[in-house]
Amino acid sequence: MQFTIQVNNKSLKAEKGETILSALNRNGIIIPTLCRMKEFSPTGACRICVVEVEGRDRLVTACSQPVEEWMKIRTHSPRVIMARKTIVELLLSNHPDDCLYCDRNLNCELQKLSEELNIRERKIRSKKIKPRLDQSSPAIVRELSKCILCGRCVRVCEEVVTSTSIDFINRGRQTHVGAAMERDLNFSSCVQCGQCVLVCPTGALHEKHNITEVQEYLNKPEVIKAIQYSPAVSAGIAEEMGVKYTRDFDRNLNAILRKIGFDKVFATGTSTDICINEITGQLTTSLEKKSRQPLFISACPAWVKYAEQFMPDILPQLSTVKSPQQIAGILIKTVVADQLNVQPEQIFSVSVTPCMAMKFEARRDGMMRKGISDVDSVMTVRELARLIRLNGIDVTNTDKEPADEPMSGRSSSAVLAEVSGGLTEGILRLLWFRKEGKEPDRQMFRKLRLSGSFREIALTLGEIEIRAAVVDGMTGFEKLRAQQLAGVRYDLVEVMVCQGGCVHGGGLPYAGSKEDVRAKAKIVYQADETEAIALPCKSPSLINLYEKILKVNKDLSDHSIFYTHFEKRNVLL
Repeated sequence: MQFTIQVNNKSLKAEKGETILSALNRNGIIIPTLCRMKEFSPTGACRICVVEVEGRDRLVTACSQPVEEWMKIRTHSPRVIMARKTIVELLLSNHPDDCLYCDRNLNCELQKLSEELNIRERKIRSKKIKPRLDQSSPAIVRELSKCILCGRCVRVCEEVVTSTSIDFINRGRQTHVGAAMERDLNFSSCVQCGQCVLVCPTGALHEKHNITEVQEYLNKPEVIKAIQYSPAVSAGIAEEMGVKYTRDFDRNLNAILRKIGFDKVFATGTSTDICINEITGQLTTSLEKKSRQPLFISACPAWVKYAEQFMPDILPQLSTVKSPQQIAGILIKTVVADQLNVQPEQIFSVSVTPCMAMKFEARRDGMMRKGISDVDSVMTVRELARLIRLNGIDVTNTDKEPADEPMSGRSSSAVLAEVSGGLTEGILRLLWFRKEGKEPDRQMFRKLRLSGSFREIALTLGEIEIRAAVVDGMTGFEKLRAQQLAGVRYDLVEVMVCQGGCVHGGGLPYAGSKEDVRAKAKIVYQADETEAIALPCKSPSLINLYEKILKVNKDLSDHSIFYTHFEKRNVLL
């Protein structure tokens, strides 16, 4: 039902049940806000979105106030502007004056809002919040002095990730966001996914930078510098650098990385194909044994940590195949080291990924061999973009170069693994090919490509019915449990902590709306439709690895080096 409201002396159409903010935005009137997130119920905590409604003594919050037919609204009256300016000035009164050094400089919502409201001087002075850096986590840094108590991180952690690692502590002026018992983040139940970093409007939360470490090794001529990057990285770099992404940008990125100083450039997509191949083997064994328990995919390190903390009973069902990053890391430290005739410790191995939890994963027990880590340093897409700028590389003026062997190519299934449900689709497609001798019709997997926190699919392969489920964001786990309690048995379950998959990883350029995630997923699906090699078993890089390199390498011949172990992890709360 539509009706007319008066906004700034003009008639606008509004719909019954929507908020003032929604009605105004739909009609092209932008109202600033700091606490609001589109997919969440409004809280009205920041009060920046206040508007003046005729007949009301007080200003009302546009994000939480339902629109009514009789309303006459003023969105930018002197009273409204003054209220917004006062709120921002209060936030700035105890905010640190270190914008130049802040991680979110020029990309800070508080900074942008201050400029829009023409705040040019400090009118309100307050005692500064004592700077406190929490650098205990391998992935996330907390700077409490920059927190404006918008509550975004708390809500994402509780309502989407469901790990409830952080919450509001104390009252009044002493209120702040922290982990349980005021301990550092590394002692909490944080799964290092970085979703809180994506939604933080200031620099109170950001990734732990490894740029300095990488720079140091880039200037050591005696060390072999190797780098790997996942399929989602090239599109993220294009976005971060402000250039149009094309399918060939991967080849441009190879040249860029060599200009920076890396000796070897590898595609993590090759190891994604290995991961798909090995998990398919595990699933085949499980089906042959007629196991009553599902095989949980372990490629998402945030999910693995979540399971270790909150669901230790699931660990025996968790696939022991390492993630693509770690498989590529071990190949670099073994195969590449042999090819170059150097010791593994002479190679500095860097991984670039959209996933912040990969920083944690690289430091896990079981992710090293003979005391040497599979991966030495992990950078996010944002960090790599900074490194490119730091080295003065013009990304619009670079040649196209291939990645290095033995990890230079990949199938479209490896790209598909970047979206939620894609890894399951890649595994089922490969399983179908092995049993039927031909590639399956992609339409069979259309249910896996739908939206929603829980998706499932059933395939009939010969005399066997295979059921698979995808948990897209941890809120979907309740639906999985409900289905299992109702007697539905699954053979394969994929869990992604970040909704949408790696295309919504915490290390990608700041954005994160559902529309952005869908646009990135569309690029992945288009690549799957157009690329010539769809299955891992048809990738020349994988064939070369399995048929030649792995057979002659004693350390890799039994493939055990691609596997790890998981165990219960105790946390405070």
